[in-house]
Amino acid sequence: MIKIDEYKTISSSAEGFFKDRNSKFYAFAFPVSDEIQIDKKRKILRKKYHDARHHVFAYRLGADMKIFRASDDGEPSNSSGPPVLGVIRSEGLSNILIVVIRYFGGTKLGIPGLINAYKTVAENTIKNADIITKTVNKTVIIRFEYPQMNYVMRIIKEEKLEKINRKFEMSCEIKLEIRESQVNRIIKRLEKNHKISVKLIDNE
Repeated sequence: MIKIDEYKTISSSAEGFFKDRNSKFYAFAFPVSDEIQIDKKRKILRKKYHDARHHVFAYRLGADMKIFRASDDGEPSNSSGPPVLGVIRSEGLSNILIVVIRYFGGTKLGIPGLINAYKTVAENTIKNADIITKTVNKTVIIRFEYPQMNYVMRIIKEEKLEKINRKFEMSCEIKLEIRESQVNRIIKRLEKNHKISVKLIDNE
């Protein structure tokens, strides 16, 4: 069962290639977190491969995978973008963009040929990528006096929490990353010591 605060994505960019009847398909996959990043990646590729006839793309965002889009970019309807999105879905991936750039080889491939080409090159690209599991995290800031140090550090160690930064003086402050599904429980645990202040920061 897929956890709502957990998703699979790729760790870094990857590439793939497919050729059919002299048409060449170059695919590029990127880890992305929002549509601003997606637009930037697409603009870079559009400028670099300005002479290509088609820049087909598909993406999916969020641990809940509710944000997605596929574009045929001038290819026949549902022949290119949806097959690429289908590969993303079949692999269970999110926070990913795949762009497929086609150089026309002079021979029409037909709808089945196009579906096969875009699906195959997307699959090849994912095979070349490193798939990882990530969690949706929340940021919290813990503020406390030095005598509460041992209490705080024990919880951090037991819960295996990731420290972003810290400031240790008479008044101490630690910024943590906590998995979304665990954040309320851990905050309550910290706040059992009434001398500790915990503030939840909304991640953008």
